[in-house]
Amino acid sequence: MASYSNLFVDQGADFSTFVTIESSDNGPLDLTDLLIKGQIRKSYSSSTAFDFTVIKTDIAGGQIQIKIDSGTSASLSAGRYVYDVFAENTLDDTRFKIIEGILEIVPRVTRFSST
Repeated sequence: MASYSNLFVDQGADFSTFVTIESSDNGPLDLTDLLIKGQIRKSYSSSTAFDFTVIKTDIAGGQIQIKIDSGTSASLSAGRYVYDVFAENTLDDTRFKIIEGILEIVPRVTRFSST
């Protein structure tokens, strides 16, 4: 079963967080043969999706970094969204959810002249 975590992202700001994926024996999951992808949607049924950037930061230690750049967070209207991050094992085509939750875009007040 996937972990559940709510995320708060400041509109127009870069966002990044690290997630350590555990195997069934509670040790770190080896990420060598995994493709990992994450998306944000306004609702589960929404056809429009925004992709997370996912980086394997410690393959043997099971750690990934999920990121949203400032341009993407600026393009999202303030409010609540749903998100998840999925993995696919390239050896046997099995897929599993790593993490899911609510992602809230927190509106900003400060504007720079270029935005």
